[in-house]
Amino acid sequence: MGVMHIPGHENQRPREVSLEEIRAVMGDCRLCELAQTRTTLVYGVGNPRARVMFIGEAPGKNEDLQGEPFVGRAGENLNGILSLAGLKRDDIYIANVLKCRPPGNRNPKPEEVLACSPFLREQIRSIWPDIIVTLGNPATHFVLKTEIGITRLRGRFHQMGHFVVMPTFHPAAALRNPAWQELLEADFRMLGDYLARHPVGSGAQVPAEHSEALPKAVE
Repeated sequence: MGVMHIPGHENQRPREVSLEEIRAVMGDCRLCELAQTRTTLVYGVGNPRARVMFIGEAPGKNEDLQGEPFVGRAGENLNGILSLAGLKRDDIYIANVLKCRPPGNRNPKPEEVLACSPFLREQIRSIWPDIIVTLGNPATHFVLKTEIGITRLRGRFHQMGHFVVMPTFHPAAALRNPAWQELLEADFRMLGDYLARHPVGSGAQVPAEHSEALPKAVE
């Protein structure tokens, strides 16, 4: 199930549902087994009119305890490099594919993604960002509908309907690999350059230098 297929709304904002309404529908969600082990449901946080939406995989330990995405070391890393794109935390919106922490931070199971992803789709429709930044393989695989690794997909933009998608490394993974951290920072500079050259209202479109076709697995 892909997040980018919004029939009839490829170039215009769909009927708006507020983030608060979506959260109210979630309630004390029990659609998958993660409800049995979570501490807190981690919905998402940030600017409801953000030009840039960040999507991660799932809450970690600190997020599960505090109820907010990207508040641990990965969040500190993200906050530190946002300035490379000319952004602040208040400018963006952050959510995860899963709203509950998988035990031991294991990868999401397909049935968990199936149960939880409709809420993420509604968040995207509500925010209607120009750019979606996918952090790490699970989020990238979900949004771009591919199994191709992040190392092959990062470093350029991808057009998916209305949205420009920029895959990059997860800030937590980059902390464990200095080479990935350098590439992550390079991607954020690329993001900042895109935002500077495409002001608000100019529309979301992959620039010519990044317009190569996606691999077949994405289609």
